Amino acid sequence: MDTTTLPAPLVEATAAPRRSWRERLGPDWTTALTYCLVVYLCVRVALFVLGLLAVALIPMQSPVGVSGWPAQPQTGGWHNAITAWERADSLWFLRIASDGYRTDDSSAAFFPLFPMLVRGVGLATGGRYLLGGFLVSNLALISGLVVMFKLTAEELGERMARRAVLYLCLFPTAFFLFSPFSEPLFLALAVGAIYAARHSRWLTAGMLGAGAAATRSVGVLLCAVLAVEAVHQFWTRRQLGLRLVGALACCAVPALGTLAYLGYWQQYGSGWSEPFHAQGGWDRHLSAPWQTLARGFSTGTDNIGAYPGGYWTIDLLLVVLALVLGVWVAIRTRPVYGVYTGLSLLFPLLFMFDGRPLMSVPRFLLPVFPLFWAMARFAERWKAHDLVVGLSAAGLSVVGACAVAWLPIF
Repeated sequence: MDTTTLPAPLVEATAAPRRSWRERLGPDWTTALTYCLVVYLCVRVALFVLGLLAVALIPMQSPVGVSGWPAQPQTGGWHNAITAWERADSLWFLRIASDGYRTDDSSAAFFPLFPMLVRGVGLATGGRYLLGGFLVSNLALISGLVVMFKLTAEELGERMARRAVLYLCLFPTAFFLFSPFSEPLFLALAVGAIYAARHSRWLTAGMLGAGAAATRSVGVLLCAVLAVEAVHQFWTRRQLGLRLVGALACCAVPALGTLAYLGYWQQYGSGWSEPFHAQGGWDRHLSAPWQTLARGFSTGTDNIGAYPGGYWTIDLLLVVLALVLGVWVAIRTRPVYGVYTGLSLLFPLLFMFDGRPLMSVPRFLLPVFPLFWAMARFAERWKAHDLVVGLSAAGLSVVGACAVAWLPIF
C-alpha cells in the first residue's frame, strides 16, 4: 500500500508494528506492590483481630504439640494476635528450624527450604523462631502476590489481577498464607518460575522452580509445567532446535531441589525414600484420584448436619469448587496454566487418609493461583463480586476461628 497519500494519523496507524505479548507489560511493579500491600495489610490486621477474639470467645481444645516443640499453654494477652496462629504443621516447621530433622519421627515429610529460612531469620533475631516463621511466610506472601498481580494483569488485564489477588487473600483457608507454613513460600517461587518462563528467562525459571521443589514435594512437577511452556513458545514461533533443547534443560532444574533433599536423607538418614515413607506417620497411603474423590463425596454428604461431619463437608465443597474452576482454567488459558492447575489438583488426591479422604486438600489449593483467575472471571460475568467477597470473608472467619481453637479443620 502506498501510504504517501494518506492522512498523517492513518500513516502512523498503518506503520505501527503489532506488539508482542512480552511488550504488553500492563501496570508497573509499583502499582502491583501498592495494591497488594493494601490487600495484605487489611487481611493481616483482620486476622490479628480474629485471633484475639477467637481465643476469648471459643473454648480451646487440647493443644497438640510435637516432639521437641510443645504447644504453648493458653494464656490471656495481646500476644494471642500472633501466637493464636501457631497451630498444626507450623509447630513441625518451627521444631525443624530450631533443632533440625530426626530419624525417629515423621519430620522428613516436611521439605527443607522453609524451615531453613526460618532458622536463619530466627537466629538473626535471637532465637525467636516463631517471629522468624512469620517474617519469612509474610514476606514470601507479599512477593508472591506482587508477581501474581503482574502475571495476571499481563494475561487478563489489571481488573482481573486486582480481583484475583483479593479472592486469594480471602479464600477460606487463606490464613495459612499469613502464618508460619510453607504455602506462601511455595506460591512465591512457583508463580515466579512461571512468570520467568512466560518471559523466556529459562534459567531463572528453573532456579525458582528448584526452590519450589525444595519447599514442597509437589514442586518437582514444575519440570513438566515449565517444559509445556517451553515447547508451546518455541512451537508457535517455529524456532525448534538447539534453543529449545537449552530451554528444556533449564526446565529440568527444579528436579535438583527434590534430588538435593533426597540425597540428604540418603547420606544422613535411613535412605533417600524416607520423606515419602514419612507420609505414613499421618496414615496416608497411595490411592487412585477417583477413589479419593468418591470417598470424599461419600463422607462429605453422608455426615451433613452431624458433628463432626462439617469438616468432611467443607473439604468436599472447596475441592468441588476447585475442580469446577480448574475446568475453566484448562479450557480458557494457556496450556502452562492448565497443566500447573491439573497437576496441583491431582497430586494431593494420590495420597488418601482413610478417615478423612480430602483432608488438607483445601489448604493445598492456595498456591494454585489460576483458580483465582477463574473465580474472578465468573464473578465478573455473573456480577457476583460482592457476593464472592462476602462469602469468602465469612468462610475465612469461621474456618480461621476453628483453627485457632485447635479444632482439626485442616
